Amino acid sequence: MNYIGSKNKLSSFIKNTVYEVVDKDLSNKTFCDLFAGTGIVGRNFKAETKKVISNDFEFYSYVLNRNYIGNHQELDYENLIKELNLIEGKSGFISEEYSENGKSDRLYFSEENGKKTDAVRQKIEEWKVSGKINEDQYYFLLCSLLEAADKVANTASVYGAYLKQIKKSAQKKLEIIPSVFEITKNSHAVYNEDSNSLIKKIEGDILYLDPPYNARQYGANYHLLNTIAEYDHFSPKGKTGLRDYQKSKYCSKPEVLKTFQDLIKNAKFRHIFLSYNNEGLMAENDIKNILSKFGKYDIFTTEYQRFRADKEENRNHKASGTTEYLYYLENTY
Repeated sequence: MNYIGSKNKLSSFIKNTVYEVVDKDLSNKTFCDLFAGTGIVGRNFKAETKKVISNDFEFYSYVLNRNYIGNHQELDYENLIKELNLIEGKSGFISEEYSENGKSDRLYFSEENGKKTDAVRQKIEEWKVSGKINEDQYYFLLCSLLEAADKVANTASVYGAYLKQIKKSAQKKLEIIPSVFEITKNSHAVYNEDSNSLIKKIEGDILYLDPPYNARQYGANYHLLNTIAEYDHFSPKGKTGLRDYQKSKYCSKPEVLKTFQDLIKNAKFRHIFLSYNNEGLMAENDIKNILSKFGKYDIFTTEYQRFRADKEENRNHKASGTTEYLYYLENTY
């Protein structure tokens, strides 16, 4: 899944830094990914730690992490996936509001894929209500649907807008591919809460923070994934069919510093790592000043190619590369 702020390319850098600072043997450590997104960082520590705590306020993210992190034992799913792929499409909320030839004329999906998404989503819910599938299977199948729908979405990358014509990849038939997770002996915890609230209720050894960097709201950029995941009925707003969403204070210049400091103040973790970059709302000196109040401060950097979700002519940041900062605090709480 193309994702703003994805740490897929930075996984080795993050992991090696944690090894260097904390320990190469993390088998007795609890690792918390507080702004999990697609969960790539937490997944990389799942088998190596005693426990992973994963959290994100966006429900689509919760679904992904409830599967990839929360599921840790073998599941029976092969026949369920086969049945979902054989289902005929049917008209529903996604096809009517967000698909080709729907009543709202939004081209997020082809007509066929919009109807298939509706049919699969309805069947998964039906199985859950009837007791045919358990909670682990439910989130496994829902995660698989989200990733399948994302692959055939008619967007440039995010869901802030759709393309005027159905692109080639969006013409492919939606196919449910199993979102296979890593099996571990230990269980893990997954939350769908505001990070600044959750931090007061949890504790552990390693806290990894990857908050939004700029004014782009994830609730707007990925609203359609939330709609498929929630599958609730509401009145979509505007040309793009937005749903109501809570705006993050980490995307607000006037609020971000106080919000970040409150988070660190309440963190009961010895080792705190913060991913940020040189295009973020918080300046390097501001972050240093805040972290230094609570213990020993350090910083690690690497260069990498930035994610491009916008068109070249509309791009605010013209550079193809960016500097990723991994701030470190040895917390003395």
